Amino acid sequence: MMLAVLGPGAVGGLLAALLHRAGEDVVVVGRPESARRIVTEGLRVRSDKFGQFTAMVPATTEVPPGSAVVLAVKSYGLADVLPGLRAASPTEVLALLNGLGHAETLREVPNAVCGSVQVEASREDGTIVHRGQYLIVNVPAGGAGRIAEALRRAGADVRVRGSELDVLWRKYSFLAPTALLTSWTDLPLGEALDQDPTVARGVVAEVAAVATADGWPTTAEDLHALLRRLPATMMSSLQHDLRAGGPTELEAIGGHLLALGERHGVPTPTLARVVGDLRFRVSA
Repeated sequence: MMLAVLGPGAVGGLLAALLHRAGEDVVVVGRPESARRIVTEGLRVRSDKFGQFTAMVPATTEVPPGSAVVLAVKSYGLADVLPGLRAASPTEVLALLNGLGHAETLREVPNAVCGSVQVEASREDGTIVHRGQYLIVNVPAGGAGRIAEALRRAGADVRVRGSELDVLWRKYSFLAPTALLTSWTDLPLGEALDQDPTVARGVVAEVAAVATADGWPTTAEDLHALLRRLPATMMSSLQHDLRAGGPTELEAIGGHLLALGERHGVPTPTLARVVGDLRFRVSA
């Protein structure tokens, strides 16, 4: 089975490097400049869990026809890759994007399912840096089975969950407050939760209310306890992107929450304040 990792960023690059090291038939698909760099330099990884290594993964600019695709682009890059993805007629697609909004868009792609990945990874000076001991890939039941097995062989902790809604909200429920609070305070998660407890608890409560209204019941207490169990030193990819001054997933993470709150009639004043402040920062 030919595997294609579409989107060689920190997460996609880490998965591609691990798949290659495990002996899987894998190719990275990226923009021309990225593909050339990967062919020349490989994917350099520094991981607390997997060690330090360089994987000389083949790279191209087009999805190979009939391949099984791990879709790991950022949400704002999805529209650019959809035509090529559809044209390749993939046998399986496992989408690992943040948020919820992409699920409806991917309905038009044959054999596509939406999963999620829990990992703290970033690109630093051309090296993929993987912090901590966890790399969890959640897959909906009955979807992308061959990709899931390949990722398991490569060392990922692959967990088969229920529906796509369950898989997506299971991550989104803690990703959203983590990303928004670390970005709003520009602090690690533990300090972000303590910096302004009123705002932190407001964000958590409103996320829980929106999740419940959208069909994934949870409580503010349970969600807050989950955030406290995460590493206090955790930073978010949204936070890194805001610092870098490039495109961000603010709308996919925060804007979509506000839209869901409005759709379900759930008041979200604290979320509106935090997202509004971050939108101002992006536009400044």
